[in-house]
Amino acid sequence: MGSLGWQELVIVLVIVVIIFGAGKLPEIGGALGKGIKEFKSNANEDGIAEPIASSTSTRTGRRDEATVVETREMRADEI
Repeated sequence: MGSLGWQELVIVLVIVVIIFGAGKLPEIGGALGKGIKEFKSNANEDGIAEPIASSTSTRTGRRDEATVVETREMRADEI
């Protein structure tokens, strides 16, 4: 899939303005920004999105608390 050029971005912006109106664009942008900021902060808390500082250090996103889930298939006559 190719990258978007300026013509495609202008068309998308015009469609967004038509759908939501010019007055709603700041609200939509603010909500989108808050969502991205919250996602990044939650990802950093879990250790998912932290870059590795050097090639000698390693870090995993694994938590010490492990949740064990056991599943067992049952037939209808076993219930």
